[in-house]
Amino acid sequence: VVVPPGLPASLKRLAERLDGALALITGRSIGTVDALFGLPATAVSGLHGAEWRGADGRSATIATTEAFELARRHLRGQTADMPGVIFEGKGAGMAAHYRLAPERETQLRELMAAIAGPVADGWELQEGKQVVELRPRGRDKGDALLSFMGEAPFRGRRPVAIGDDVTDEAMFAAANRLEGLSVRVGIDGRQSFARGHVRAPSDVRDWLARISA
Repeated sequence: VVVPPGLPASLKRLAERLDGALALITGRSIGTVDALFGLPATAVSGLHGAEWRGADGRSATIATTEAFELARRHLRGQTADMPGVIFEGKGAGMAAHYRLAPERETQLRELMAAIAGPVADGWELQEGKQVVELRPRGRDKGDALLSFMGEAPFRGRRPVAIGDDVTDEAMFAAANRLEGLSVRVGIDGRQSFARGHVRAPSDVRDWLARISA
């Protein structure tokens, strides 16, 4: 992941203009988001809604189990022998990215399914853009958006949800339920709940820079 220069500053200015009503909703961990963006005062939902930090700083995380840690070590070892496959540890989640090795897709799906079995209740497999991950069960990005919208400083505002992944569809649907705006980044013909589209991430960054100036 590369955070383009200027993006964190745009987000920081926008959060200030919105009295803190800006949230990052992601499949990555909150720790990873903080390291990438350097915005520790920003509201964040990590691991598809399983981790949470409100605008007021309150936070909640998911504890792992021994079976989960064994599975994590196994996945790390297996992917180390797969050139082009990237292992990602996510706190209470784990993922294998195959963007650089698309020929490994079937192999990784089978491996992740085998790893998920012994972990049992509390986790589930999730597929995204050229990634398969094991994440905490029971919440998604739509739940995260709805939770934010029920608290200050989001309460009473119109949500604007922007994303580019399959896992963002739940967030789009939640924004639509609240009569908000849902925007998908990328135009590839895939069916989506998003009611608006832009072509590329650069379009979003340019828009954020303009409205935060």
